[in-house]
Amino acid sequence: MKNLLFASVATFALIAAAPSALAGSAEAEKWINDEFQPSVLSKDEQKAEMEWFINAAKPYVGMEINVLSEGIPTHGYESKTLTKAFEEITGIKVNHQILGEGEVVQAVQTQMQTGRNLYDAYVNDSDLIGTHSRLQLAVNLTKFMAGEGKDVTSPTLDLKDFMGIQFTTGPDGDLYQLPDQQFANLYWFRKDWFDRKDLQDKFKAKYGYDLGVPVNWSAYEDIAEFFSEDVKEIDGTRIFGHMDYGKRAPDLGWRMTDAWLSMAGAGSPGEPNGIPIDEWGIRMEAGSCNPSGASVTRGGGTNGPAAVYAIRKWDEWLRKYAPPAAADYDFYQSLPALSQGNVAQQIFWYTAFTADMVKPKSEGNNTVDDAGNPQWRMAPSPHGPYWQKGQKVGYQDVGSWTILKSTPLERAKAAWLYAQFVTSKTVDVKKSQVGLTFARDSTVRHESFTERAPKLGGLVEFYRSPDRVRWSPTGINVPDYPKLAQLWWQQIGDVNSGAFTPQQAMDRLASEMDTIMVRMQRADEANKTYGGCGPRLNEEKEASEWLGKGGAKAKLENEKPQGQTVNYDELIKQWAAN
Repeated sequence: MKNLLFASVATFALIAAAPSALAGSAEAEKWINDEFQPSVLSKDEQKAEMEWFINAAKPYVGMEINVLSEGIPTHGYESKTLTKAFEEITGIKVNHQILGEGEVVQAVQTQMQTGRNLYDAYVNDSDLIGTHSRLQLAVNLTKFMAGEGKDVTSPTLDLKDFMGIQFTTGPDGDLYQLPDQQFANLYWFRKDWFDRKDLQDKFKAKYGYDLGVPVNWSAYEDIAEFFSEDVKEIDGTRIFGHMDYGKRAPDLGWRMTDAWLSMAGAGSPGEPNGIPIDEWGIRMEAGSCNPSGASVTRGGGTNGPAAVYAIRKWDEWLRKYAPPAAADYDFYQSLPALSQGNVAQQIFWYTAFTADMVKPKSEGNNTVDDAGNPQWRMAPSPHGPYWQKGQKVGYQDVGSWTILKSTPLERAKAAWLYAQFVTSKTVDVKKSQVGLTFARDSTVRHESFTERAPKLGGLVEFYRSPDRVRWSPTGINVPDYPKLAQLWWQQIGDVNSGAFTPQQAMDRLASEMDTIMVRMQRADEANKTYGGCGPRLNEEKEASEWLGKGGAKAKLENEKPQGQTVNYDELIKQWAAN
């Protein structure tokens, strides 16, 4: 992998490009008129903002920089369109490369480990905030903006306008990453099917409650069973009550670390990530920066009853209620597969795929009507039987610009200009219209999204509601995301293959996490590798001394309580009222 990354850097090596003769105000005005509409700014305000970029970029005209992000529509727009605009306006050329999420994380880890400048900036998930704030290998943006980067920090950046800024702030109160886009994992369902009177009557006759948006996993399971085993076919098409993925790849680990355990109820109450136990099952006491264990025997919850229940349900639902091909899908294949129109619901659906799900029928999307209106809707994620009020309800990805200290200062400054440009108020509404992954509050409240909201299935209402902050990324309990995240997918893959039971897999995972955190603890104690905030693991005790006694939650006698649903139209009214 490292050889591949170094080869890609060689491919995008620094080229001594001649200064662009076209960069300047005329080019900015052309882009504003032809591309950057609508905007929260007037055209005069856009011109003023771009004039600042033109002047700030003058020392770097002719420079060529390299940045990296994962492949979602938002980053495709940045890579294909905004790089061209930035070069024509500022004279700085940007090679914005797109790779899979796993490759992005690997590149970040490799650059941190080797100190070799692979890329000048990354759109790196805020899930690494615990890593960046501890290792201090990422540029502290708060200090940078006030110091070495002051001359390249836009006066119109308006940090308070970024919805996910709290997720990119370290425990020291400083900013380490700048949000570029964000998307939540919500519940997705075919409202046109749920609204059918004949299906409503059949469902209520069998289960004793109304067919609607599931509040808990019991209802989700009932609905999955109903569509897969009772309805079976709609309009001549075999249908299924559930969609997921099971391919043995890094994506499978994120399926779980992205709050799946927390949705089941494995963590502790407390937002954004649970105190003392977060959604990974890692324990860290309130007021501390030192993780103290993942295993139940150390006070963690990674292999506790709620976590094991979560993995068991993932495996069971995938086998029983999803299309047979889903077991071989990865993240990128499973979510667009919904556009085939043969799935009734998905418990864990990322709003990043809204752009794909609103494509017209002519492009093969069978989940919109002839007028382009979505036949589906999004709603809050249902929660498992271990979930408690006040606990995290789901995951939100906040892809954020990150600059590592191994990047030479002048290149870091040019990259910082690009990061601010692609998130600027001049371009953000148009970028969000393309990618539908909102980062700014002013953008989601723009009148153009009020007009478009009926065709976006609840996305705009969700991001205008207070609920939007109840879905959160991985937090600061995770001391080194790249090292720990890579452990998950192998263990989960062993469940799907039948090699291990959910309990065996999670026992092994928790043990491996603790083993790695012990190494981190030694490095931190010896060399302050993690700034004194590395793990300090609890001594192991019998599981019985922790279960239900301040550690992992004790096993419930009944893990399938009565199903509960709510009416979607009433829910959306509550969202819209905000």
